[in-house]
Amino acid sequence: MLEYVVHTGDDIAPVLPDVARLRIEVFREWPWLYDGEQAQEEKALAGYCACDSSIVVTARADGNVVGAATGLRMDHADKGYSEAFALTELPQDQTFYLAESVLLPEHRGQGAGHAFFALRERHALALGLRWAVFCSVIRPDDHPLKPEGARSLDRFWLGRGYRPLLGVSAEFRWKDIDDRARSPKPMQFWIRDLGAG
Repeated sequence: MLEYVVHTGDDIAPVLPDVARLRIEVFREWPWLYDGEQAQEEKALAGYCACDSSIVVTARADGNVVGAATGLRMDHADKGYSEAFALTELPQDQTFYLAESVLLPEHRGQGAGHAFFALRERHALALGLRWAVFCSVIRPDDHPLKPEGARSLDRFWLGRGYRPLLGVSAEFRWKDIDDRARSPKPMQFWIRDLGAG
C-alpha cells in the first residue's frame, strides 16, 4: 500500500531530487517521450521552494519515493503556462496549476492518480482558490512511438470533473527520446471549478 506525504514550505527542497528523478524516468514514456537530465530538472523545479502556494505530494513504498505530484498558484507558474492562460478571462490569482504527476509503472492501479489530484485540490481550496487547471501534451494518433494499446487518460480526468478548456493551449519545447534537438509540443489546458463541488 502506498503512503502519501504532503510537502509545503521548507519541506519541499529535500524531495525535489526525487521529483526530478521520477520526471526523467516516467516522462520518457508515451505521450511525453521526454529526454531529461537530473541537473536540468532540479533547476527547473527549484522555483517551488520560493513560492508560498507550492505543494509537492510524494507517494512512498517501503520508504522509497515512487511517485510525486506538484502544483502552485497559476500566477506563480512557468511563464509558458501563465502567459497562455492569460488569454482566458479567469483570474490567475484564483487558479491553481496542477503540474507534474508521475508514478513508477509497478505502483500504478492503486489509486495514486486520484490521491494526487485530491490532495492538491484540497491544498488549492485551503488557499481559497476557485479553479484548478493542468496541461496534457497533444500527440498525433499516428505518432511512430505510440505504443500499441496506449490508453488516453481523458476518461479519468473527465471523471474527476475536469474538461478541456477549448481554444486555450500552451507550447513548450523539449527533446524527444528519438530526436537530436528540441522541438515545440502543444499542450491542452484542462479545467475544473473547485467551487462546484
